[in-house]
Amino acid sequence: MQILIQRSLCLTALLAAGLFCSMPVAATSGSDAITWLRSDTAAFAQARTQHRFVLLYLEAVWCHWCHVMDEETYGDASVRAEIAAHYVPLRIDQDLRPDLSDRYQDYGWPATVVFTADGSEVAKRQGFIEPQRFLKLLKAIEADPSTESADTADISTPAPHASALDAATREELRKRYRDTFDAKLGGLATAQKYLDRDSVEYAITQSLGGDAGEAAKAQKTLDAARALFDPAWGGVYQYSTYGDWQHPHFEKLATMQAQYLRIYALAFAAFGRVQDAQAAHEIRRYLDAFLKSPNGTFYTSQDADLKDGEHAAAYFALNDTQRLAQGVPRVDKHVYSLQNGQIIEALATWAEFSNDTEALTEARQAAEWIVAHRSLPGGGFRHDEKDAAGPYLGDTLAMGRAFLALYRATAERIWLTRSGAAADFIAANFARAQGGFVSAKTTGPIAAVPRIDENISLARFANLLARYTGKPAHHAMAQSAMRWLADPHIALEEITEPGILLDDDELHSDPLHLTVIGAKADSAAMRLFATMQHLPQWYKRVEWWDKAAGPLPNPDVSYPTPKRAAAFVCTENRCSLPIYEPAQIAEFLKSSAQKK
Repeated sequence: MQILIQRSLCLTALLAAGLFCSMPVAATSGSDAITWLRSDTAAFAQARTQHRFVLLYLEAVWCHWCHVMDEETYGDASVRAEIAAHYVPLRIDQDLRPDLSDRYQDYGWPATVVFTADGSEVAKRQGFIEPQRFLKLLKAIEADPSTESADTADISTPAPHASALDAATREELRKRYRDTFDAKLGGLATAQKYLDRDSVEYAITQSLGGDAGEAAKAQKTLDAARALFDPAWGGVYQYSTYGDWQHPHFEKLATMQAQYLRIYALAFAAFGRVQDAQAAHEIRRYLDAFLKSPNGTFYTSQDADLKDGEHAAAYFALNDTQRLAQGVPRVDKHVYSLQNGQIIEALATWAEFSNDTEALTEARQAAEWIVAHRSLPGGGFRHDEKDAAGPYLGDTLAMGRAFLALYRATAERIWLTRSGAAADFIAANFARAQGGFVSAKTTGPIAAVPRIDENISLARFANLLARYTGKPAHHAMAQSAMRWLADPHIALEEITEPGILLDDDELHSDPLHLTVIGAKADSAAMRLFATMQHLPQWYKRVEWWDKAAGPLPNPDVSYPTPKRAAAFVCTENRCSLPIYEPAQIAEFLKSSAQKK
Protein backbone atom coordinates (compact mmCIF):
# COMPACT_ATOMS: atom_id res chain seq x y z
CA MET A 1 0.00 0.00 0.00
CA GLN A 2 2.85 2.39 0.84
CA ILE A 3 4.40 1.89 -2.59
CA LEU A 4 1.08 2.57 -4.30
CA ILE A 5 0.69 5.82 -2.33
CA GLN A 6 4.25 6.87 -3.24
CA ARG A 7 3.62 6.14 -6.92
CA SER A 8 0.37 8.10 -6.86
CA LEU A 9 2.02 11.11 -5.20
CA CYS A 10 4.94 10.93 -7.60
CA LEU A 11 2.68 10.81 -10.66
CA THR A 12 0.60 13.71 -9.34
CA ALA A 13 3.72 15.81 -8.88
CA LEU A 14 5.04 14.80 -12.26
CA LEU A 15 1.88 15.81 -14.09
CA ALA A 16 1.64 19.08 -12.20
CA ALA A 17 5.22 20.19 -12.55
CA GLY A 18 6.58 18.31 -15.55
CA LEU A 19 9.25 16.66 -13.36
CA PHE A 20 10.34 13.06 -13.48
CA CYS A 21 10.03 10.63 -10.65
CA SER A 22 13.18 8.76 -9.64
CA MET A 23 11.44 6.32 -7.32
CA PRO A 24 12.20 2.70 -8.26
CA VAL A 25 9.21 0.83 -9.69
CA ALA A 26 8.86 -2.95 -9.86
CA ALA A 27 7.80 -4.19 -13.30
CA THR A 28 6.65 -7.62 -12.19
CA SER A 29 5.57 -9.20 -8.94
CA GLY A 30 7.80 -11.47 -6.89
CA SER A 31 11.06 -11.13 -4.95
CA ASP A 32 13.19 -11.24 -8.10
CA ALA A 33 11.22 -8.59 -10.03
CA ILE A 34 13.12 -5.89 -11.91
CA THR A 35 13.36 -2.67 -9.96
CA TRP A 36 13.25 0.07 -12.56
CA LEU A 37 14.51 3.60 -12.08
CA ARG A 38 12.46 6.39 -13.64
CA SER A 39 15.12 9.11 -13.62
CA ASP A 40 17.91 9.08 -16.18
CA THR A 41 20.05 11.27 -13.88
CA ALA A 42 19.75 8.78 -11.04
CA ALA A 43 20.34 5.82 -13.37
CA PHE A 44 23.59 7.15 -14.81
CA ALA A 45 24.82 8.19 -11.37
CA GLN A 46 24.23 4.66 -10.13
CA ALA A 47 25.89 3.19 -13.21
CA ARG A 48 29.04 5.26 -12.65
CA THR A 49 29.21 4.21 -9.02
CA GLN A 50 28.61 0.52 -9.71
CA HIS A 51 30.47 0.34 -13.06
CA ARG A 52 27.41 -0.91 -14.91
CA PHE A 53 25.63 -0.35 -18.18
CA VAL A 54 22.37 1.59 -18.34
CA LEU A 55 19.50 -0.29 -19.97
CA LEU A 56 16.91 2.24 -21.18
CA TYR A 57 13.46 0.82 -21.84
CA LEU A 58 11.37 3.45 -23.64
CA GLU A 59 7.76 2.39 -23.41
CA ALA A 60 4.31 3.72 -24.20
CA VAL A 61 1.61 2.81 -21.73
CA TRP A 62 -0.80 2.12 -24.62
CA CYS A 63 1.67 0.05 -26.66
CA HIS A 64 0.70 -3.59 -27.27
CA TRP A 65 4.27 -4.74 -27.87
CA CYS A 66 5.43 -3.06 -24.67
CA HIS A 67 2.98 -5.27 -22.79
CA VAL A 68 4.32 -8.31 -24.61
CA MET A 69 7.90 -7.26 -23.79
CA ASP A 70 6.96 -6.93 -20.12
CA GLU A 71 5.29 -10.31 -20.03
CA GLU A 72 7.63 -12.44 -22.11
CA THR A 73 11.06 -10.80 -22.04
CA TYR A 74 11.33 -8.89 -18.79
CA GLY A 75 9.30 -11.64 -17.17
CA ASP A 76 11.97 -14.20 -18.13
CA ALA A 77 14.05 -15.29 -15.13
CA SER A 78 17.34 -15.48 -17.08
CA VAL A 79 16.87 -11.99 -18.50
CA ARG A 80 16.06 -10.57 -15.07
CA ALA A 81 19.14 -12.22 -13.58
CA GLU A 82 21.41 -10.82 -16.29
CA ILE A 83 20.04 -7.31 -15.83
CA ALA A 84 20.43 -7.56 -12.05
CA ALA A 85 24.07 -8.59 -12.41
CA HIS A 86 25.31 -6.03 -14.95
CA TYR A 87 22.79 -3.27 -15.73
CA VAL A 88 20.97 -0.34 -14.21
CA PRO A 89 17.41 -0.70 -15.54
CA LEU A 90 15.85 2.63 -16.57
CA ARG A 91 12.20 2.68 -17.64
CA ILE A 92 10.67 5.82 -19.14
CA ASP A 93 7.25 6.47 -20.63
CA GLN A 94 8.05 8.23 -23.89
CA ASP A 95 4.86 10.30 -23.63
CA LEU A 96 6.35 11.98 -20.55
CA ARG A 97 9.72 12.70 -22.15
CA PRO A 98 9.32 14.41 -25.54
CA ASP A 99 13.09 14.85 -25.78
CA LEU A 100 13.71 11.10 -25.65
CA SER A 101 10.61 10.37 -27.70
CA ASP A 102 11.83 12.62 -30.49
CA ARG A 103 15.34 11.20 -30.35
CA TYR A 104 14.30 7.55 -30.63
CA GLN A 105 10.94 7.79 -32.40
CA ASP A 106 12.27 6.02 -35.50
CA TYR A 107 12.69 2.93 -33.35
CA GLY A 108 9.02 2.74 -32.41
CA TRP A 109 7.80 1.38 -29.11
CA PRO A 110 9.17 -0.32 -27.25
CA ALA A 111 12.66 1.05 -27.89
CA THR A 112 15.67 -0.44 -26.13
CA VAL A 113 18.91 1.51 -25.78
CA VAL A 114 22.02 0.41 -23.89
CA PHE A 115 24.54 3.01 -22.69
CA THR A 116 27.89 2.94 -20.97
CA ALA A 117 28.03 4.79 -17.68
CA ASP A 118 29.41 7.91 -19.41
CA GLY A 119 26.34 8.19 -21.68
CA SER A 120 27.76 6.63 -24.87
CA GLU A 121 25.27 4.54 -26.84
CA VAL A 122 26.27 0.91 -27.24
CA ALA A 123 23.18 -0.60 -28.85
CA LYS A 124 19.72 0.44 -30.07
CA ARG A 125 16.91 -1.98 -30.89
CA GLN A 126 13.37 -1.42 -32.09
CA GLY A 127 10.23 -3.15 -30.96
CA PHE A 128 9.67 -6.40 -29.14
CA ILE A 129 12.75 -8.56 -28.59
CA GLU A 130 12.17 -12.19 -27.68
CA PRO A 131 13.89 -13.39 -24.46
CA GLN A 132 16.65 -15.55 -25.95
CA ARG A 133 17.70 -12.91 -28.44
CA PHE A 134 17.64 -10.24 -25.72
CA LEU A 135 19.73 -12.37 -23.38
CA LYS A 136 22.26 -12.94 -26.16
CA LEU A 137 22.50 -9.17 -26.74
CA LEU A 138 23.02 -8.41 -23.04
CA LYS A 139 25.79 -10.99 -22.69
CA ALA A 140 27.52 -9.84 -25.89
CA ILE A 141 27.59 -6.23 -24.67
CA GLU A 142 29.18 -7.34 -21.41
CA ALA A 143 31.86 -9.23 -23.35
CA ASP A 144 32.54 -6.41 -25.84
CA PRO A 145 30.79 -3.05 -25.29
CA SER A 146 31.74 -1.62 -28.68
CA THR A 147 29.00 -0.40 -31.00
CA GLU A 148 30.41 -2.48 -33.85
CA SER A 149 30.12 -5.65 -31.81
CA ALA A 150 26.65 -4.77 -30.55
CA ASP A 151 25.39 -4.19 -34.08
CA THR A 152 25.63 -7.91 -34.85
CA ALA A 153 25.51 -9.35 -31.35
CA ASP A 154 22.01 -10.75 -31.48
CA ILE A 155 21.89 -11.81 -35.11
CA SER A 156 20.86 -15.43 -35.09
CA THR A 157 19.12 -18.03 -37.18
CA PRO A 158 15.45 -17.11 -37.41
CA ALA A 159 13.18 -19.12 -35.18
CA PRO A 160 11.34 -21.94 -36.94
CA HIS A 161 8.09 -20.86 -38.54
CA ALA A 162 5.23 -21.56 -36.14
CA SER A 163 2.93 -23.87 -38.04
CA ALA A 164 -0.01 -26.21 -37.71
CA LEU A 165 1.52 -28.19 -40.58
CA ASP A 166 4.26 -30.73 -40.11
CA ALA A 167 7.51 -29.73 -41.81
CA ALA A 168 7.22 -32.26 -44.63
CA THR A 169 3.65 -31.26 -45.50
CA ARG A 170 4.46 -27.56 -45.46
CA GLU A 171 7.48 -28.06 -47.72
CA GLU A 172 5.46 -30.26 -50.10
CA LEU A 173 2.76 -27.57 -50.34
CA ARG A 174 5.40 -24.96 -51.16
CA LYS A 175 7.01 -27.28 -53.73
CA ARG A 176 3.67 -27.93 -55.43
CA TYR A 177 2.98 -24.20 -55.48
CA ARG A 178 6.30 -23.64 -57.26
CA ASP A 179 6.02 -26.63 -59.59
CA THR A 180 2.48 -25.92 -60.78
CA PHE A 181 3.24 -22.39 -61.94
CA ASP A 182 3.35 -22.07 -65.74
CA ALA A 183 6.47 -19.95 -66.22
CA LYS A 184 5.78 -19.53 -69.94
CA LEU A 185 2.08 -18.66 -70.00
CA GLY A 186 1.28 -17.76 -66.40
CA GLY A 187 -1.35 -19.39 -64.22
CA LEU A 188 -1.35 -23.05 -63.31
CA ALA A 189 0.34 -25.54 -65.63
CA THR A 190 -2.92 -27.37 -66.30
CA ALA A 191 -5.13 -28.10 -69.28
CA GLN A 192 -7.66 -25.52 -68.10
CA LYS A 193 -6.48 -21.94 -67.73
CA TYR A 194 -8.09 -19.62 -65.19
CA LEU A 195 -6.95 -17.27 -62.48
CA ASP A 196 -6.49 -19.48 -59.43
CA ARG A 197 -7.32 -17.06 -56.62
CA ASP A 198 -5.25 -18.63 -53.83
CA SER A 199 -2.14 -19.07 -55.98
CA VAL A 200 -2.20 -15.44 -57.11
CA GLU A 201 -3.01 -14.11 -53.66
CA TYR A 202 -0.18 -16.14 -52.16
CA ALA A 203 2.21 -14.67 -54.71
CA ILE A 204 0.94 -11.14 -53.98
CA THR A 205 1.37 -11.72 -50.25
CA GLN A 206 4.92 -12.98 -50.70
CA SER A 207 5.72 -10.01 -52.91
CA LEU A 208 4.69 -7.60 -50.15
CA GLY A 209 7.56 -9.04 -48.11
CA GLY A 210 9.98 -7.95 -50.83
CA ASP A 211 10.09 -11.04 -53.04
CA ALA A 212 10.42 -9.65 -56.57
CA GLY A 213 10.14 -13.11 -58.10
CA GLU A 214 6.74 -13.64 -56.54
CA ALA A 215 5.63 -10.21 -57.76
CA ALA A 216 6.64 -11.19 -61.29
CA LYS A 217 4.71 -14.47 -61.04
CA ALA A 218 1.56 -12.72 -59.85
CA GLN A 219 1.74 -10.06 -62.55
CA LYS A 220 2.36 -12.62 -65.30
CA THR A 221 -0.80 -14.51 -64.34
CA LEU A 222 -2.86 -11.33 -63.86
CA ASP A 223 -1.87 -10.12 -67.33
CA ALA A 224 -2.40 -13.50 -68.99
CA ALA A 225 -5.84 -13.95 -67.40
CA ARG A 226 -7.09 -10.80 -69.07
CA ALA A 227 -7.38 -12.89 -72.24
CA LEU A 228 -10.52 -14.33 -70.61
CA PHE A 229 -12.16 -10.89 -70.38
CA ASP A 230 -15.06 -10.23 -72.72
CA PRO A 231 -13.90 -7.27 -74.87
CA ALA A 232 -17.44 -6.14 -75.66
CA TRP A 233 -19.33 -6.49 -72.38
CA GLY A 234 -16.61 -6.86 -69.80
CA GLY A 235 -16.57 -9.59 -67.18
CA VAL A 236 -14.62 -12.83 -67.32
CA TYR A 237 -15.35 -16.13 -69.01
CA GLN A 238 -15.11 -19.25 -66.87
CA TYR A 239 -11.88 -20.78 -68.21
CA SER A 240 -9.87 -21.65 -71.33
CA THR A 241 -9.06 -25.14 -72.60
CA TYR A 242 -6.11 -26.69 -74.49
CA GLY A 243 -3.59 -25.44 -71.93
CA ASP A 244 -3.61 -21.84 -73.14
CA TRP A 245 -5.67 -18.69 -72.64
CA GLN A 246 -7.06 -18.56 -76.18
CA HIS A 247 -9.90 -21.09 -76.07
CA PRO A 248 -12.45 -19.75 -73.59
CA HIS A 249 -15.68 -21.31 -72.46
CA PHE A 250 -18.03 -18.36 -72.56
CA GLU A 251 -20.27 -18.84 -69.54
CA LYS A 252 -19.97 -16.08 -66.96
CA LEU A 253 -20.49 -17.10 -63.37
CA ALA A 254 -21.10 -14.58 -60.59
CA THR A 255 -18.65 -16.48 -58.41
CA MET A 256 -15.88 -16.02 -60.98
CA GLN A 257 -16.62 -12.31 -61.34
CA ALA A 258 -16.34 -11.91 -57.57
CA GLN A 259 -13.11 -13.87 -57.27
CA TYR A 260 -11.43 -11.99 -60.10
CA LEU A 261 -12.61 -8.60 -58.85
CA ARG A 262 -11.23 -9.26 -55.37
CA ILE A 263 -7.87 -10.48 -56.69
CA TYR A 264 -7.44 -7.55 -59.08
CA ALA A 265 -8.30 -5.21 -56.19
CA LEU A 266 -5.53 -6.78 -54.10
CA ALA A 267 -3.17 -6.58 -57.06
CA PHE A 268 -3.94 -2.91 -57.65
CA ALA A 269 -3.24 -2.15 -53.99
CA ALA A 270 0.03 -4.12 -54.05
CA PHE A 271 1.47 -3.02 -57.41
CA GLY A 272 -0.38 0.20 -58.30
CA ARG A 273 -0.69 -0.87 -61.94
CA VAL A 274 -3.26 0.79 -64.17
CA GLN A 275 -4.09 -2.46 -65.95
CA ASP A 276 -5.20 -4.08 -62.70
CA ALA A 277 -7.55 -1.18 -61.97
CA GLN A 278 -8.87 -1.43 -65.52
CA ALA A 279 -9.57 -5.13 -65.01
CA ALA A 280 -11.58 -4.33 -61.88
CA HIS A 281 -13.57 -1.71 -63.80
CA GLU A 282 -14.28 -4.18 -66.60
CA ILE A 283 -15.71 -6.69 -64.16
CA ARG A 284 -17.85 -4.03 -62.50
CA ARG A 285 -19.08 -2.87 -65.89
CA TYR A 286 -20.34 -6.37 -66.67
CA LEU A 287 -21.91 -6.89 -63.25
CA ASP A 288 -23.87 -3.65 -63.48
CA ALA A 289 -25.04 -4.28 -67.05
CA PHE A 290 -25.98 -7.96 -66.91
CA LEU A 291 -26.05 -9.47 -63.42
CA LYS A 292 -27.39 -6.65 -61.29
CA SER A 293 -31.06 -6.92 -60.39
CA PRO A 294 -33.44 -3.96 -59.96
CA ASN A 295 -33.23 -4.33 -56.16
CA GLY A 296 -29.44 -4.08 -56.18
CA THR A 297 -28.64 -7.74 -55.65
CA PHE A 298 -26.84 -9.91 -58.19
CA TYR A 299 -27.97 -12.79 -60.37
CA THR A 300 -26.18 -16.11 -60.57
CA SER A 301 -24.80 -16.60 -64.10
CA GLN A 302 -25.09 -16.02 -67.82
CA ASP A 303 -25.14 -18.81 -70.38
CA ALA A 304 -22.30 -19.49 -72.79
CA ASP A 305 -24.72 -20.14 -75.67
CA LEU A 306 -27.18 -17.83 -77.38
CA LYS A 307 -29.08 -20.96 -78.47
CA ASP A 308 -28.88 -24.11 -76.41
CA GLY A 309 -26.39 -26.58 -77.82
CA GLU A 310 -24.91 -24.22 -80.43
CA HIS A 311 -21.27 -23.25 -79.91
CA ALA A 312 -21.11 -19.48 -79.49
CA ALA A 313 -17.51 -18.56 -80.41
CA ALA A 314 -18.68 -16.63 -83.47
CA TYR A 315 -21.26 -14.76 -81.39
CA PHE A 316 -18.75 -13.66 -78.76
CA ALA A 317 -16.38 -12.45 -81.48
CA LEU A 318 -18.98 -9.77 -82.36
CA ASN A 319 -19.13 -6.27 -80.93
CA ASP A 320 -21.90 -5.01 -78.66
CA THR A 321 -24.22 -3.80 -81.43
CA GLN A 322 -23.85 -6.98 -83.48
CA ARG A 323 -24.54 -9.20 -80.47
CA LEU A 324 -27.61 -7.27 -79.39
CA ALA A 325 -29.03 -7.59 -82.90
CA GLN A 326 -29.02 -11.37 -82.43
CA GLY A 327 -30.11 -11.44 -78.79
CA VAL A 328 -28.57 -11.93 -75.34
CA PRO A 329 -27.65 -15.27 -73.74
CA ARG A 330 -29.93 -16.25 -70.88
CA VAL A 331 -29.22 -14.93 -67.39
CA ASP A 332 -30.08 -17.11 -64.41
CA LYS A 333 -31.98 -14.64 -62.24
CA HIS A 334 -31.88 -16.54 -58.98
CA VAL A 335 -30.61 -14.39 -56.11
CA TYR A 336 -28.49 -16.63 -53.89
CA SER A 337 -26.80 -15.58 -50.66
CA LEU A 338 -23.58 -17.34 -51.65
CA GLN A 339 -22.94 -15.43 -54.86
CA ASN A 340 -24.15 -12.15 -53.43
CA GLY A 341 -21.88 -12.48 -50.42
CA GLN A 342 -18.91 -13.11 -52.70
CA ILE A 343 -19.69 -10.08 -54.86
CA ILE A 344 -20.35 -7.84 -51.83
CA GLU A 345 -16.97 -8.80 -50.37
CA ALA A 346 -15.25 -8.10 -53.68
CA LEU A 347 -16.97 -4.71 -54.11
CA ALA A 348 -16.15 -3.70 -50.53
CA THR A 349 -12.54 -4.81 -50.97
CA TRP A 350 -12.26 -2.79 -54.18
CA ALA A 351 -13.81 0.22 -52.43
CA GLU A 352 -11.38 -0.14 -49.51
CA PHE A 353 -8.31 -0.09 -51.72
CA SER A 354 -9.49 2.31 -54.44
CA ASN A 355 -11.87 4.71 -52.64
CA ASP A 356 -14.60 3.82 -55.15
CA THR A 357 -17.66 5.14 -53.31
CA GLU A 358 -20.07 3.83 -55.96
CA ALA A 359 -18.81 0.28 -55.44
CA LEU A 360 -19.29 0.67 -51.70
CA THR A 361 -22.84 1.92 -52.20
CA GLU A 362 -23.61 -1.14 -54.34
CA ALA A 363 -22.13 -3.47 -51.74
CA ARG A 364 -24.23 -1.92 -48.97
CA GLN A 365 -27.43 -2.11 -51.00
CA ALA A 366 -26.98 -5.77 -51.86
CA ALA A 367 -26.03 -6.64 -48.27
CA GLU A 368 -29.07 -4.93 -46.79
CA TRP A 369 -31.37 -6.78 -49.22
CA ILE A 370 -29.86 -10.15 -48.40
CA VAL A 371 -30.17 -9.42 -44.67
CA ALA A 372 -33.83 -8.49 -45.14
CA HIS A 373 -34.78 -11.41 -47.40
CA ARG A 374 -32.40 -14.33 -46.75
CA SER A 375 -31.64 -14.22 -43.01
CA LEU A 376 -32.11 -17.19 -40.70
CA PRO A 377 -32.50 -17.00 -36.92
CA GLY A 378 -29.14 -16.92 -35.16
CA GLY A 379 -27.14 -15.04 -37.80
CA GLY A 380 -27.22 -17.50 -40.70
CA PHE A 381 -28.56 -17.26 -44.25
CA ARG A 382 -30.72 -19.31 -46.60
CA HIS A 383 -29.40 -20.01 -50.06
CA ASP A 384 -32.57 -19.02 -51.94
CA GLU A 385 -35.98 -17.67 -51.03
CA LYS A 386 -36.94 -21.19 -49.95
CA ASP A 387 -34.46 -24.03 -49.56
CA ALA A 388 -35.30 -27.68 -50.05
CA ALA A 389 -32.44 -28.66 -47.71
CA GLY A 390 -29.66 -26.98 -45.81
CA PRO A 391 -28.74 -24.51 -44.51
CA TYR A 392 -25.43 -24.49 -46.35
CA LEU A 393 -22.08 -23.35 -45.01
CA GLY A 394 -21.21 -21.44 -48.16
CA ASP A 395 -24.05 -18.94 -47.87
CA THR A 396 -23.39 -17.88 -44.30
CA LEU A 397 -19.62 -17.95 -44.78
CA ALA A 398 -19.86 -15.71 -47.86
CA MET A 399 -22.07 -13.25 -46.02
CA GLY A 400 -19.86 -13.29 -42.93
CA ARG A 401 -16.84 -12.43 -45.05
CA ALA A 402 -18.87 -9.77 -46.85
CA PHE A 403 -19.86 -8.13 -43.56
CA LEU A 404 -16.26 -8.09 -42.36
CA ALA A 405 -15.17 -6.48 -45.63
CA LEU A 406 -17.89 -3.84 -45.20
CA TYR A 407 -16.70 -3.13 -41.66
CA ARG A 408 -13.16 -2.60 -42.94
CA ALA A 409 -14.46 -0.30 -45.67
CA THR A 410 -16.79 1.76 -43.47
CA ALA A 411 -15.84 1.27 -39.78
CA GLU A 412 -19.60 0.91 -39.11
CA ARG A 413 -19.98 -1.51 -36.24
CA ILE A 414 -23.24 -3.03 -37.43
CA TRP A 415 -21.27 -4.92 -40.07
CA LEU A 416 -18.86 -6.35 -37.50
CA THR A 417 -21.78 -7.40 -35.34
CA ARG A 418 -23.37 -9.18 -38.30
CA SER A 419 -20.07 -10.82 -39.22
CA GLY A 420 -19.68 -12.16 -35.70
CA ALA A 421 -23.26 -13.48 -35.70
CA ALA A 422 -22.59 -15.31 -38.97
CA ALA A 423 -19.50 -16.91 -37.45
CA ASP A 424 -21.48 -17.99 -34.40
CA PHE A 425 -24.13 -19.56 -36.65
CA ILE A 426 -21.43 -21.48 -38.50
CA ALA A 427 -19.96 -22.77 -35.25
CA ALA A 428 -23.37 -23.89 -34.04
CA ASN A 429 -24.45 -25.64 -37.24
CA PHE A 430 -21.46 -26.88 -39.26
CA ALA A 431 -18.62 -27.72 -36.83
CA ARG A 432 -17.31 -31.26 -36.49
CA ALA A 433 -15.92 -32.56 -33.19
CA GLN A 434 -12.82 -33.89 -34.96
CA GLY A 435 -12.08 -30.57 -36.65
CA GLY A 436 -13.22 -28.83 -39.78
CA PHE A 437 -16.67 -27.75 -40.92
CA VAL A 438 -19.15 -29.60 -43.12
CA SER A 439 -20.71 -27.97 -46.18
CA ALA A 440 -24.35 -28.39 -45.07
CA LYS A 441 -26.56 -29.19 -42.14
CA THR A 442 -28.26 -32.38 -43.19
CA THR A 443 -30.76 -34.71 -41.58
CA GLY A 444 -31.12 -37.15 -44.47
CA PRO A 445 -29.25 -40.39 -45.14
CA ILE A 446 -26.49 -38.71 -47.17
CA ALA A 447 -24.22 -36.88 -44.75
CA ALA A 448 -22.49 -33.64 -45.73
CA VAL A 449 -18.69 -33.62 -45.75
CA PRO A 450 -16.10 -30.87 -45.34
CA ARG A 451 -14.85 -29.10 -48.46
CA ILE A 452 -11.25 -27.95 -48.67
CA ASP A 453 -11.98 -24.61 -50.32
CA GLU A 454 -14.65 -23.71 -47.77
CA ASN A 455 -12.46 -24.58 -44.82
CA ILE A 456 -9.58 -22.54 -46.25
CA SER A 457 -11.88 -19.56 -46.63
CA LEU A 458 -13.40 -20.11 -43.19
CA ALA A 459 -10.06 -20.38 -41.41
CA ARG A 460 -8.86 -17.07 -42.83
CA PHE A 461 -12.18 -15.36 -42.10
CA ALA A 462 -12.50 -16.62 -38.52
CA ASN A 463 -8.89 -15.81 -37.67
CA LEU A 464 -9.12 -12.21 -38.88
CA LEU A 465 -12.56 -11.80 -37.31
CA ALA A 466 -11.11 -12.97 -33.97
CA ARG A 467 -8.55 -10.15 -34.15
CA TYR A 468 -11.40 -7.64 -34.45
CA THR A 469 -13.76 -9.17 -31.88
CA GLY A 470 -11.27 -10.60 -29.41
CA LYS A 471 -13.57 -13.61 -28.95
CA PRO A 472 -11.79 -16.93 -28.24
CA ALA A 473 -14.65 -18.80 -29.95
CA HIS A 474 -13.83 -17.17 -33.27
CA HIS A 475 -10.15 -18.03 -32.90
CA ALA A 476 -11.12 -21.60 -32.03
CA MET A 477 -13.07 -21.82 -35.31
CA ALA A 478 -9.97 -20.90 -37.28
CA GLN A 479 -7.91 -23.46 -35.37
CA SER A 480 -10.51 -26.16 -35.96
CA ALA A 481 -10.59 -25.58 -39.71
CA MET A 482 -6.79 -25.46 -39.82
CA ARG A 483 -6.49 -28.66 -37.80
CA TRP A 484 -8.53 -30.50 -40.43
CA LEU A 485 -6.67 -28.89 -43.32
CA ALA A 486 -3.27 -29.73 -41.77
CA ASP A 487 -3.88 -33.47 -42.08
CA PRO A 488 -1.48 -34.47 -44.89
CA HIS A 489 -4.21 -36.58 -46.50
CA ILE A 490 -6.31 -33.42 -46.84
CA ALA A 491 -3.58 -30.84 -47.44
CA LEU A 492 -2.02 -32.84 -50.28
CA GLU A 493 -5.23 -34.09 -51.87
CA GLU A 494 -5.17 -31.56 -54.74
CA ILE A 495 -2.34 -30.67 -57.08
CA THR A 496 -1.77 -27.41 -55.22
CA GLU A 497 -3.39 -25.70 -52.23
CA PRO A 498 -1.48 -22.47 -51.42
CA GLY A 499 -4.57 -21.26 -49.58
CA ILE A 500 -3.55 -23.63 -46.76
CA LEU A 501 -0.20 -21.83 -46.60
CA LEU A 502 -2.02 -18.50 -46.39
CA ASP A 503 -4.14 -19.91 -43.56
CA ASP A 504 -1.14 -21.22 -41.69
CA ASP A 505 0.89 -18.01 -42.01
CA GLU A 506 -1.98 -15.80 -40.86
CA LEU A 507 -3.05 -18.01 -37.99
CA HIS A 508 0.46 -17.83 -36.55
CA SER A 509 1.10 -14.11 -36.95
CA ASP A 510 -0.49 -10.84 -35.95
CA PRO A 511 -2.12 -8.68 -38.62
CA LEU A 512 -0.90 -5.17 -39.25
CA HIS A 513 -2.90 -3.19 -36.65
CA LEU A 514 -4.04 0.28 -37.71
CA THR A 515 -6.25 2.55 -35.61
CA VAL A 516 -7.54 6.07 -36.16
CA ILE A 517 -8.78 8.09 -33.19
CA GLY A 518 -11.04 10.96 -34.11
CA ALA A 519 -14.62 11.91 -34.86
CA LYS A 520 -16.21 10.38 -37.97
CA ALA A 521 -16.99 13.91 -39.19
CA ASP A 522 -13.37 15.06 -38.78
CA SER A 523 -11.76 15.51 -42.21
CA ALA A 524 -8.29 14.81 -40.82
CA ALA A 525 -9.49 11.51 -39.35
CA MET A 526 -11.10 10.66 -42.69
CA ARG A 527 -7.79 11.17 -44.51
CA LEU A 528 -5.90 9.03 -42.00
CA PHE A 529 -8.46 6.23 -42.23
CA ALA A 530 -8.44 6.29 -46.05
CA THR A 531 -4.63 6.11 -46.05
CA MET A 532 -4.71 3.06 -43.80
CA GLN A 533 -7.34 1.40 -45.98
CA HIS A 534 -5.20 1.83 -49.07
CA LEU A 535 -2.23 -0.04 -47.58
CA PRO A 536 -1.89 -3.18 -49.71
CA GLN A 537 -2.11 -5.90 -47.06
CA TRP A 538 -5.32 -7.90 -46.89
CA TYR A 539 -4.25 -9.30 -43.54
CA LYS A 540 -4.67 -6.14 -41.53
CA ARG A 541 -6.90 -4.89 -38.75
CA VAL A 542 -8.13 -1.39 -39.57
CA GLU A 543 -10.29 0.42 -37.02
CA TRP A 544 -11.69 3.88 -36.48
CA TRP A 545 -12.34 4.89 -32.90
CA ASP A 546 -14.86 7.67 -32.66
CA LYS A 547 -15.18 7.88 -28.89
CA ALA A 548 -18.78 9.02 -29.21
CA ALA A 549 -19.56 5.44 -30.28
CA GLY A 550 -18.08 3.91 -27.13
CA PRO A 551 -15.10 1.56 -26.77
CA LEU A 552 -13.73 -0.41 -29.70
CA PRO A 553 -15.15 -3.94 -30.02
CA ASN A 554 -11.83 -5.46 -28.89
CA PRO A 555 -10.12 -2.80 -26.73
CA ASP A 556 -6.87 -4.73 -26.33
CA VAL A 557 -4.76 -1.56 -26.64
CA SER A 558 -5.12 1.38 -24.25
CA TYR A 559 -4.58 4.38 -26.50
CA PRO A 560 -3.82 7.87 -25.24
CA THR A 561 -6.25 10.71 -25.91
CA PRO A 562 -4.74 12.94 -28.59
CA LYS A 563 -5.92 16.53 -28.88
CA ARG A 564 -6.56 16.05 -32.60
CA ALA A 565 -7.19 13.20 -35.00
CA ALA A 566 -4.33 10.72 -34.87
CA ALA A 567 -3.36 7.31 -36.19
CA PHE A 568 -1.52 4.52 -34.43
CA VAL A 569 0.31 1.75 -36.27
CA CYS A 570 1.46 -1.54 -34.74
CA THR A 571 3.56 -3.84 -36.90
CA GLU A 572 4.65 -7.35 -36.01
CA ASN A 573 6.92 -6.11 -33.21
CA ARG A 574 6.55 -2.36 -32.56
CA CYS A 575 4.07 0.50 -32.32
CA SER A 576 4.26 4.07 -33.56
CA LEU A 577 3.90 7.40 -31.88
CA PRO A 578 0.63 9.19 -32.63
CA ILE A 579 0.71 9.99 -36.36
CA TYR A 580 -1.06 13.12 -37.56
CA GLU A 581 -0.17 13.26 -41.25
CA PRO A 582 -1.11 10.50 -43.73
CA ALA A 583 2.36 10.43 -45.32
CA GLN A 584 3.92 9.54 -41.98
CA ILE A 585 2.10 6.19 -41.94
CA ALA A 586 4.05 4.93 -44.94
CA GLU A 587 7.25 6.42 -43.50
CA PHE A 588 6.83 4.48 -40.27
CA LEU A 589 6.13 1.22 -42.09
CA LYS A 590 9.13 1.77 -44.35
CA SER A 591 11.42 2.38 -41.39
CA SER A 592 10.01 -0.71 -39.66
CA ALA A 593 10.85 -2.84 -42.68
CA GLN A 594 14.37 -1.41 -42.91
CA LYS A 595 15.14 -2.07 -39.25
CA LYS A 596 14.00 -5.70 -39.21
